[in-house]
Amino acid sequence: MAKPQFWNNSKRYYDFKSFLINSFGHKVYKLQIDAGFTCPNRDGTIATGGCIYCNSRFSDLREQAPLPTVKDQIANGKKLYARMRGAKKFIAYFQTATNTYAPRDKLKLLYDEALSEDDIIGLAVGTRPDCVPDDVIALFESYAGNYHVWIEYGLQSIHDRTLDSINRGHDGRTFIDAVQRTAGRGINICVHMIVGLPGETREDILETARSIATQPVNGIKIHLLLALEGTVLGTLYKEGKITMMEKDDYVCTVCDILEILPPHIVIQRLTADGYRDKYLAPDWGRNKMAVLNAIDKELERRDSWQGSRFRKR
Repeated sequence: MAKPQFWNNSKRYYDFKSFLINSFGHKVYKLQIDAGFTCPNRDGTIATGGCIYCNSRFSDLREQAPLPTVKDQIANGKKLYARMRGAKKFIAYFQTATNTYAPRDKLKLLYDEALSEDDIIGLAVGTRPDCVPDDVIALFESYAGNYHVWIEYGLQSIHDRTLDSINRGHDGRTFIDAVQRTAGRGINICVHMIVGLPGETREDILETARSIATQPVNGIKIHLLLALEGTVLGTLYKEGKITMMEKDDYVCTVCDILEILPPHIVIQRLTADGYRDKYLAPDWGRNKMAVLNAIDKELERRDSWQGSRFRKR
């Protein structure tokens, strides 16, 4: 299989920047929003404490009480991007916590507030697959006719034993159900997976990728597992009960994942950023660009690219 021409880029995978330029003819930037949501895996509805890698701070904005309005956050983000990069068009990205964890009417007010300005051309919402009832998916569908819409589902792993061990609060079947109910409605679906979860082998990780490759999804974010201060995972790391993935292993595993994903899936992320003041490990993960460059070099060494080993099941 040759590298697809529709990517229209010099990379060996279909990156999000290229996708947006191909879709709109110019650069588009995501504005991160913290709308004050919590999570059913933290407030006691499903569990308490959240996933073992999750920091309860959620975002830096929450330390600046009161939390700015959605409109104020968008205005501040636009000023920053316009000054730094000359940006003119934006996607409102509800990133922090579970951004569908509220009644439909409240969600609509928040999303409408974000979409009320002409230079906001899209909506992206990060959530859990167990927090998207049918009326909420229908709300996203109602936006999709006029805006570029993404729902981002946190899967992390397809293996139920892993989801149990990280206190995720849902199983793999819940993810597949959410994707099936969302697909075919004009909504772009992005999936989050984590590489390096405790107890998982490389084959376990690749099985998650193979499962994603069979689903009607449009994008993926691949995260490096980070140990952060104030998390269960951070405590386990400090006590010597877990080890973190080495850089070479991570790079090779990510390249394996890219090779088995279909060429149309947009790669929105290939590693992770952590809070600098809370970061514990792995030390090499602090340098994001070095990780991305290493992935590029490994794909070049292999003379490989995203989708080179993709096979329809």
